[in-house]
Amino acid sequence: MGKASLNYVKRNVFSGILVGIGFAAFIDEVVFHQLLQWHHFYDGSTTKIGIISDGFFHAFSWFATIGGLFLFADLRRRNALKFKKWHGSFWLGTGGFQLYDGLIQHKLMDLHQIRYVDTLWIYDTIWNGLALLMIGAGIVLLQISKKKQGRHSYE
Repeated sequence: MGKASLNYVKRNVFSGILVGIGFAAFIDEVVFHQLLQWHHFYDGSTTKIGIISDGFFHAFSWFATIGGLFLFADLRRRNALKFKKWHGSFWLGTGGFQLYDGLIQHKLMDLHQIRYVDTLWIYDTIWNGLALLMIGAGIVLLQISKKKQGRHSYE
């Protein structure tokens, strides 16, 4: 594999991960922060500060998504998109962000919890379990793309 070709493989992976991170953050923000209003990005202060922190979190999700989509468009333009590799990377980014959120932001940094209830462990288990499933799906798709690498540009 040439240097340019390896660069495009890395771009497929990076683009998919960025869009996956942005997608997971966007869904988290819209569903759990805005619609259900279970928590804010930072719950350690006033509601106003929580809403401001949500705004920064929402902006981050869009920067990641848009940056990843620009890379995606460039890969398509250059006919270098390997969709299975990109798709696997997307799920890796989505699940990776969710697991980071569930373990680091919820538990280690204590920025917020999924929901403030007595049975929090149920929410944590489902949240982190789904993250692991998404990471697993991403790894499987990446392995499949490795086996079929080079056959078609849409793989």
